[in-house]
Amino acid sequence: MRVQFRPAADRDFDFCRRVYFAEMQWIIDELHLDHLAQEFGFHQQWEPSQIRIIAAGGADIGWLQTMVQKDELFVAQLFIERPFQRQGIGTEVMTHLIDEATRANQSIALSVVKINPARRLYERLGFTVATEDQLKVYMTLDRR
Repeated sequence: MRVQFRPAADRDFDFCRRVYFAEMQWIIDELHLDHLAQEFGFHQQWEPSQIRIIAAGGADIGWLQTMVQKDELFVAQLFIERPFQRQGIGTEVMTHLIDEATRANQSIALSVVKINPARRLYERLGFTVATEDQLKVYMTLDRR
């Protein structure tokens, strides 16, 4: 499935919040995280200039948040709505980001909660664990 990206606008906040909590709720529950703290964190991290809406077939199906830090592209968030998962969209989005970072002569980094199955996608794409903490692994890929 071919995806397109568009810059986020303030009007996309509710969509991004809905998708975030629809996909993160099981992790919040499994890890016994404070839902109020997660809500606060989402509001704090919401920065439309860093967010792209992922669309396919004329519909918004997810979103991602990236930022450049020094000489690396950091993927802070990537969420695809459940009905569109397991169709290669995550792979297509990540391949696009890897190509973008490569063209800009940047490495690419991300973090993922250890129990999140998306970790397998990142490993399949060549990301390796740089470090980890109690909840997350921090992964990098350098194709410069």
